[in-house]
Parts: sequence; C-alpha cells; structure tokens
Amino acid sequence: MQEGALPLIQLAVTPVILITGLGSLLLTMTNRLGRVVDRTRILAGQVRTADTAERSHLRSQLRIMYRRAKLVRLAVTLAATSMFISGLLVVVIFFSALLGKAFSHVIVGLFVTAVLFLLGSLAAFIRDIFLSLVAVGSEVDRVLQEFPDAGQTASSKSGPSSTKSL
Repeated sequence: MQEGALPLIQLAVTPVILITGLGSLLLTMTNRLGRVVDRTRILAGQVRTADTAERSHLRSQLRIMYRRAKLVRLAVTLAATSMFISGLLVVVIFFSALLGKAFSHVIVGLFVTAVLFLLGSLAAFIRDIFLSLVAVGSEVDRVLQEFPDAGQTASSKSGPSSTKSL
C-alpha cells in the first residue's frame, strides 16, 4: 500500500501547489477589490458635495472605478473557479487510484481547464492594472491643467496623457 500510495501522492501534489498559489493570488485580488470599493465610496461621497465643474471629473473617475471593480470581480471569480477545479482534480486523482481505473482524459481536462481559468483571471487582473493607470493619468492631467508650471516643456506635458491609449 505504501509503495502504491507514493506515486498517487506525488501526482496529487501538482494541483495542491496550484491551489496554494491561487490562494495567494486570491488574497491579493480581494485586497485590491477592497481598495477599489473603498475608493469608489469616497468618490461617490465627493460627487454629492462637489461643485458642477468638479462633479464631471469625479463622475468620470467613478465610472473608471466601477469598471475596475467589475474587472477585479471577474478576476476573483475566475481564480476561485480555477481553485475549485483544482480541488476537484485532487479528488478525481484519488478516486482514479482507489478504483484502479484510468481517468487520464478527465484528469488532463480538469488540469487544462484550471490553468485556462487561471490565465483568464490573470488577464482580467492585468487589465485592471492598466485601467488604474488610466485613472491616475486622468488625475495627473487634471492637476497639471489646474496648476501649470511656467517652466514646463511641451514634452513633459504629454506624459500622463499617453497612458490613456493603453
């Protein structure tokens, strides 16, 4: 039994490592989601009390925050689904060994599916990072327009605006 269990445990380690990595990734993503939600609430409060000129800019920032929240929610959902499938993979590996049947197609399919969900999660997370830079660029542009520096060159003025094309 001991000799037969060792390869089984070795086979089950790969999805367990994936689950551990996904746990760390989920922690990072949920922290980011919390920050986006907190910032959204702050902006919503500022919109209520802002004058007309400022309200337009704040509403624009609020829309970006909402898009970011949806992206991070998607990333968390995909990562959690990948984790769920990885857990299911461990169960299938053990049942395969206990029943003495080769579920290799199911095992490979579950592993590939888990990795695809992980890649989708990372893609949504990366998109959120780029979108956050757009929001920061908008803030920087606004401040630079309100408080222009007389010695500022034309090349340095185009810096933050160039992030909007990402």
